[in-house]
Amino acid sequence: MSNDRNALPTSSGAPSRKTIHTRRVHCTGYQRSDGLFDIEAELHDISAADTDLLFKVVPAGGAIHHMRVIMTVDRDLVIQDLQARLPTAPTPYCAAIEPAYSALKGLQIRSGFRQQVKSIVGGVRGCTHLTELLGPMATTAMQTILAIKRGERSAHKAGGSSADAQPMPKPQLLDSCHTYRQDGMAAKILWPESRRAARADA
Repeated sequence: MSNDRNALPTSSGAPSRKTIHTRRVHCTGYQRSDGLFDIEAELHDISAADTDLLFKVVPAGGAIHHMRVIMTVDRDLVIQDLQARLPTAPTPYCAAIEPAYSALKGLQIRSGFRQQVKSIVGGVRGCTHLTELLGPMATTAMQTILAIKRGERSAHKAGGSSADAQPMPKPQLLDSCHTYRQDGMAAKILWPESRRAARADA
C-alpha cells in the first residue's frame, strides 16, 4: 500500500481493469469587465467502445453527450443569465429543452439551490445531465466569488484598512459541510466571535 496519504487504498493483488466509460466535467469561473461573472461548464460522456444507441451509433472514443452551459452571476450569486447548449446528444430531440434553463434567471446560489433547480427543470421539465451539471457550476461560482473577496481583503490589509475590526455578516460557507459547522474550529477562524455580535443575524 502506498504511503502517500492522498492515494486511494489499493491491494497488492488488485485485478486488472479496462476503461468502459468516461465522463468529463470542466467548470471555469471568469470575471467580466462589466462587474458580472461567467461560470462556464462542459460535460463530455465518452464510451470506449462503439455504442449502438436508439437513434444512432457512436464510434469508440466518440461523445454520447457534449453539453455546454454558461451561467452569469453577480457578486451576490444571483443568476443574471443562463444559456444551455447540447452540441451532441443521443437523440435528435434533446436540444429542444435548451430554452427551459433560462427559467433559472433570478435564482440565488445558496443553501437549497439544487432543490430549487430540480423544482424548475427536474424530471420531464429538463435534461437530467444539464440539471446535474448545475451542481458543480454552483460550487464553481462560489469559489470564484470567494477568490475575488480574498483578493480584496488582501488589498485592504496591504493598504492599512481597518475592515478587520468591522462587524461581519454570517458567511455563506457556515454550516455548508462538516468542516464549516458553526461549532467547529474552522468556523471560529472564518467568523470570529469578536466580529459576530453586531450582525449575528445578517
